[in-house]
Amino acid sequence: MEDAIVLRDLVVDRGRRRVLHGISCAVPRGVVAGLLGPSGSGKTTLMRAVVGVQTVGGGTVTVLGRPAGSTDLRRRVGYLTQAPSVYADLTVRENARYFAALHGRSRADADRAVADVGLSAAAGQLVGTLSGGQRSRASLACALVGEPELIVLDEPTVGQDPVLRADLWGRFHELAASGVTLLVSSHVMDEASRCDRLLLIREGRLIADDTPDAVRAAAGVSDLDEAFLRLIRASEAGSAVAAGAVGTGGEAS
Repeated sequence: MEDAIVLRDLVVDRGRRRVLHGISCAVPRGVVAGLLGPSGSGKTTLMRAVVGVQTVGGGTVTVLGRPAGSTDLRRRVGYLTQAPSVYADLTVRENARYFAALHGRSRADADRAVADVGLSAAAGQLVGTLSGGQRSRASLACALVGEPELIVLDEPTVGQDPVLRADLWGRFHELAASGVTLLVSSHVMDEASRCDRLLLIREGRLIADDTPDAVRAAAGVSDLDEAFLRLIRASEAGSAVAAGAVGTGGEAS
C-alpha cells in the first residue's frame, strides 16, 4: 500500500522569502505523524500544501496516491485549521449535523463525533458562546464526521486542558489503529512522544523524519527535548560549514 503523503523537493516561496526549502519525506498510512517545530517554522504552510490549498514553487505533493488538491480527494481528506471553521450562530450539534449531511452521514454519526471530542454536554450551545478550546473541538468534530482517510490537524490541542489533551490523543490513536492517517502539528515538544512518527521542521527545513525512538537514538539521548536541541545544533553547524565552503569558493586546503 502506498504512503498516505509523499513530498518530493517541496519548495514554497512567499514574495522573495523562501518558506519551505526542498522538503522530501513520506508518511505511511495508519499512523499519527507529528509535525513539530517552533512558531513560524513552516508547519502550517506544509500542511496547506498537503491539503492542496497552497501554491508551491517546486517539487511534488502526493496524497493518497493522487496529486494534492485533486477533486477526488475532497471527501477523503479532513482539515482542521488553527482558526475555528464552524458557524458561530449554530449550535455544536447543528454544525456537526450540517457537515455530516454534506458527507452523506447520519445525525447519529454527527452526534457521535461531538461525543468523541468531549462536547456532549455543550452540544446544544451556540458555537459563538463557547470558549476558544471548545470551538476548536467543535471544528474537530466537523472534520472527523466525514470519516476521512487522512486528517490534517493544525495545532488541535492548543487551549485544551491536560485531561482533554490526553483524551484527544487517545482518539487520534484509535483512528490510526482503524487505518486512518493523521498529520498533527504542534509547537509543544512534549507531545512528540505521543506520535508514531516525527517530522521536525525548523526555518523551513526538515531536521528529522523518524520514529521517536530513532530520533532519540540518533541524538544519543533519552529525552526528546534534548534530542531535538542536539539535532538542531548539528543542522545549524552543518549549514555554517556549507556557507563557509561557498564563501571560499569550495576550495580544498
